[in-house]
Amino acid sequence: MNKPSSLFRRLMLGFSAVIALVALAGFTYVAVEAKITQRTRTASENAAHTREVLLHLSEIAADRARLQRAAAALEAVRRDMFRELDYHSRVRLRVWQHGALVYNSLPALPDLLPAPGSAAARQANAWVSALERDAASGLVVERSHEVDDEWMLSFSGVSFLLSSTIFSLPLLLLPAWLIVGIGLRPLRSIAEQIEARAGSDLTALPESPYRELSPLVDAINRLMMRLSQRIEREHEFLTDAAHELKTPLAAIQINAHLLLSRSVAEQPARSAEAGQGLREGVARATHMVHQLLAFERARAEPSTEPLPSTELGGLVRSRLAAAAPLAMQRGIEIEFQAEGEWVMALHVESMAALLDNLVSNAIKYSPENGRVMVGLAEEAGGVRLTVRDQGPGVAQGLRQKVFERFYRVPGQEQSGSGLGLAIAERAAERNGGAITLSPGDDGVGLCVCVLLPHQAVRV
Repeated sequence: MNKPSSLFRRLMLGFSAVIALVALAGFTYVAVEAKITQRTRTASENAAHTREVLLHLSEIAADRARLQRAAAALEAVRRDMFRELDYHSRVRLRVWQHGALVYNSLPALPDLLPAPGSAAARQANAWVSALERDAASGLVVERSHEVDDEWMLSFSGVSFLLSSTIFSLPLLLLPAWLIVGIGLRPLRSIAEQIEARAGSDLTALPESPYRELSPLVDAINRLMMRLSQRIEREHEFLTDAAHELKTPLAAIQINAHLLLSRSVAEQPARSAEAGQGLREGVARATHMVHQLLAFERARAEPSTEPLPSTELGGLVRSRLAAAAPLAMQRGIEIEFQAEGEWVMALHVESMAALLDNLVSNAIKYSPENGRVMVGLAEEAGGVRLTVRDQGPGVAQGLRQKVFERFYRVPGQEQSGSGLGLAIAERAAERNGGAITLSPGDDGVGLCVCVLLPHQAVRV
């Protein structure tokens, strides 16, 4: 058999710990019960022996010498019996007649012995005493019995009480070892199935017939599905990047070749045109790379870490400030209105990408000296962000299609990557929101509305 796994050892150790705890609980119960029972039984036996001795001695009470011999003989019988039983507790027998002490089996002991529950009994063994009187003969018999109830804590007592558990432990662990080993076979079978797969095989595992393993198999299948989706997204990203960068890179290559050409270098007009084409190609390639990266970040899987609390209005103002130079180039006026302040748990990077793309699109498609209006308002179920422009707008039949990657409305003269609205849609989804398009004010331009869930705290 292979070396036991960590889980196997933990199961065996757990089983052993349960057996040890049960044995300890049983030992504690037996020890306490034996302690109580022994004291009760000792008291009963002590009272019975006291009455028995009094009955024997009352018949010969007239002869003191014979009385002493009889008491000693009775005590000798008791000592012989205890010696044969290997019983080491002490017993003292005292007899009085008309107030005079006639017999004392242990004269070395003090008159007052530690009684159960007394302070002296906690330092020495407790004694149980019984007293019987016979008024006719004037005899008084006292029998004091030492209760040795600490024998359970001695080596012999502990070994006696735990011997059954110690000897049965191997017999209990052997079937447990077999049961645990057989019980883990389905788990090893799942591991073998995964190990035998190729690195590209992310198909789902077959359902487990065991109810306890079904959650594990389902979790593995969900993980494989997420990995498959992620690999597919990465493949799409690489394909899209290669396809979209092909045109600006080709333009860069052509214009760079022209600049290096001697015939073009001798013509300043053509050289300047080639230089401008080179700069535009680099700018387009750079913009495309930034947009592709923003799109990939926007649709990345959410992190399990809690999102930071952010004041939405402050975030919007900071992104509008970043877009101000582009607006000034085209004479666009940006107007921002907020009906309050909202502290929200937001993924700041994706929200910033959403704002940058919506505002830059509004500036780009608005006519020169136009106006872009950005607003924040509370709405049932959330907070509404709106961006309105005075551009050509989007036909109703294309308002869903423009969210597809790299799709651009036909007839547009402005350059772009076709990723802006796709990035905005994924960013809204990542923050739990939704994005819709509608006509602008008086049917002119486009109004983009982003409804974020009401996870905000209005301040």
